Amino acid sequence: MSEAKKEVVKTSQIRIDVHLDKENLPINLEWDADDADFAGKEQAKGMMLSIFDGLQQNALRIDLWTQDMNVEEMNLFMFQTLATMADTFERATNNKEVAEEMREFAHQFGHKVKVFGDDHKH
Repeated sequence: MSEAKKEVVKTSQIRIDVHLDKENLPINLEWDADDADFAGKEQAKGMMLSIFDGLQQNALRIDLWTQDMNVEEMNLFMFQTLATMADTFERATNNKEVAEEMREFAHQFGHKVKVFGDDHKH
């Protein structure tokens, strides 16, 4: 980004509602966004939010999942998150080689946690 100040032409919000039980554990997650292609709130069983603080040069994160998210769903969620992180990294850096290594790791992870069927070939 250049030193010149960028003009803000639009502001958009993403909202996340976390419903907690008496022990402060998530029992329901709902989200909506100004630019979503749906109306109302959507349900979710899990979320991972990462924010990079440029001033402090560190990553902050929030990981939440509901009590009814089972292990198979968590395995799939983590596999899909790892795979899409490779896509994001490649778009941001144009580093295809490292992005492909990330995809390979995600694929190995997927095999270990059995998110693929028995007939899956890589």
